[in-house]
Amino acid sequence: MSQDISTQLIHHAYVPPAGYEAVPPGVFKGSTVLFPNAATVRERAKAFGHRDGYSYGLYGTPTTYTLEQRLCTLEGGRHCLLCPSGQAAIATVNIGLLSSGDEVLLPTNVYGPSLRHARTTLSQLGITYQCYDPMDVADLQAKLSGRTKLVWVEAPGSITMEFPDLRTLVATAKSAGAIVALDNTWGAGIAFAPFEMSVDISVHALTKYPSGGADVLMGSIITNDDKLHDKFRVAYLDLGMGVGANDAELVLRGLASIKARYDLHDATARALASWLAGQDGISRVLHPALESCPGHEHWATHCSAAAGLFSVLIDESRTHAQVDAFCDRLQLFGIGLSWGGPMSLVMPYDMQSIRGGKQSYGGHLLRFSIGLESVEDLREDLAQALSEALAAA
Repeated sequence: MSQDISTQLIHHAYVPPAGYEAVPPGVFKGSTVLFPNAATVRERAKAFGHRDGYSYGLYGTPTTYTLEQRLCTLEGGRHCLLCPSGQAAIATVNIGLLSSGDEVLLPTNVYGPSLRHARTTLSQLGITYQCYDPMDVADLQAKLSGRTKLVWVEAPGSITMEFPDLRTLVATAKSAGAIVALDNTWGAGIAFAPFEMSVDISVHALTKYPSGGADVLMGSIITNDDKLHDKFRVAYLDLGMGVGANDAELVLRGLASIKARYDLHDATARALASWLAGQDGISRVLHPALESCPGHEHWATHCSAAAGLFSVLIDESRTHAQVDAFCDRLQLFGIGLSWGGPMSLVMPYDMQSIRGGKQSYGGHLLRFSIGLESVEDLREDLAQALSEALAAA
């Protein structure tokens, strides 16, 4: 049968030979997934959205399935869902688990967008929230009730870096019948094994260390619990969650080097944090591996590593203008949000705004994300900025 060239190009007969192998996994794209026959359509419809077949591009391809399984290996889980961002993963967990009348508990040092989600979307759905002091197990205990369905934990806390007694927090929440979800972005599956802490769920912003390139947004939800995974899967499908093949490819590429990069971020950050602790104008360094950080003793018993993130408090005698000048004078540190990429970053924070007006630390707070540059070059850059902008009058 004679066919037009356009038809021939779409329905081309060539099929590449089987058996091709390379170091990187293949990248499979497509919204439409072709079924071999009509019977397979009915068969796969019974397990729509499960990971034992292909039905539609949004619900998974060999590329995304491969990434999910490697992430399960990284964190020690059985089931994984990929979301368009870390915040999307947090929201999917909340919406998948919580109903009107339920309550969720958040640490006072929770990731800011997570708190905003509780204040806005969850509140509109009739779901209440409370914040507990993660450094005071008794405070968590006092706020647990029959309405508490979900407890979020972070280790360490966002920006101020307090490291809680994670095992005790988890045990306390679970003894009250609550489900426990961990934001494991900082630990990344390297500093500690999340499910060895007995958490039910690990949420990970793959945007950070798994990607490593500061060029992709993605998140994951990992659990060992079949029933929890099924709840998340339903919410995931209903919300239309999914990730693109090219983004999955980037995270797969970064994942191969995550341990080596994490260790380098960690070593450089510890060296710079220790050095900064002795510099004029720095009143305190908040790094879990340093004794000056609240919860250092918990970090020491929970962790084998410490990532590349820490905060410093600039002495109150310095002005906001001096602090801004310090940031602006840095040549190797970009001023930007996020972390885990190759470039070092600095970001000033207003403690009153991020902690609801309850400022627990004096001074001006700066958070550093240490990249992959030479530690000597970064130290020299910090030194010149300190000398020029923060020297005492």
